[in-house]
Formats: sequence, structure tokens, C-alpha cells
Amino acid sequence: MRPLALVVAVAENGVIGRDSDLPWRLPSDLKHFRALTWGKPIVMGRRTFQSIGKPLPGRTSVVVSADPSFAPPEGVLTGRNLAEALALAEDAAAAMGAQEISIIGGHRLFAETLPLARTLHLTEVHGRPEGDVFFPSVESADWRETAREGPLQGPKDDMAFSYVTLERRRQG
Repeated sequence: MRPLALVVAVAENGVIGRDSDLPWRLPSDLKHFRALTWGKPIVMGRRTFQSIGKPLPGRTSVVVSADPSFAPPEGVLTGRNLAEALALAEDAAAAMGAQEISIIGGHRLFAETLPLARTLHLTEVHGRPEGDVFFPSVESADWRETAREGPLQGPKDDMAFSYVTLERRRQG
């Protein structure tokens, strides 16, 4: 299995979503997200896919959904559980020549894959917006920071943010 990388924007209060959407407007981060995930399979939950509304170009979308009525658009792969979705993503990564699989949300999928992830690509949003979806807590002893850029804020971004890369510490 290729390494898993979680790609997420997280506010200072742990918020990652509100009302099935992002609680901020950060066009600069969307460009960064595109660069991080381009040419890779992206795995997401059904609600995350529905909030995006379409498959993202340049990537293979894999949706985790046990809902038998969920009918994804052509080209979107669906796994009934995490193991099935990761197997589909692995096959897609092999076909694409991708070195990792990106996990892009939501909360439940982040919680399930955090223990399996090798890398966290965090956009630390410097603000405390209201929200109803939160990123699971990260045990700092398990991770080491390997890159940080920021704080940044483009002219159309609602808030300042920093790009942070965390790599899992080797065990033993």
C-alpha cells in the first residue's frame, strides 16, 4: 500500500467545516490543495464529495459510502468501506504512477485514517471560525514538523494561514 497523506485546512479551534462547506474563503489554499493532490487518487467521504459537487480534474476520486442509493458520476470510484476504498485508491495510484494517496475528508475519514497516515499536509488557518466539523486531535509526539511556510494571506483570502507538513515519527 502506498503511503497515505491527509490534506486538510484546520482552524486554531480545530474547525474544518460548517454546514457542509468550508467556513472560510481561501483561494490561495485551494491552489495549494490542487498542487498537493494533482495526479493522485483522492479519497473522501460521501458528504465531502457532495459538498464539492463533482470529480476534481487531474485526480481520481474515490468516495467511501455505504449508502446503496449513492450514485456517483461516471469516473468516480466508490468503496463501501475504508478498506475497499483504499484498495481502489491503490489500484488507481498504480495506474497513475502516484507515490501516495491523498485523504481529503471529512471528519470520520480523517479519524479513521490518521493512525495509518505517513504525512499530514496541514493548512493552519489563523482564525477561530464557528463550525460543526472538527479535525481529530493529533498526538504531537507521533509527528515531526518537516516544513512550514507562512503566515501567508493573499488579497482574496479571508484569513491568514500557514502551510505545515508533518511526517510520522518512526516507531521503535
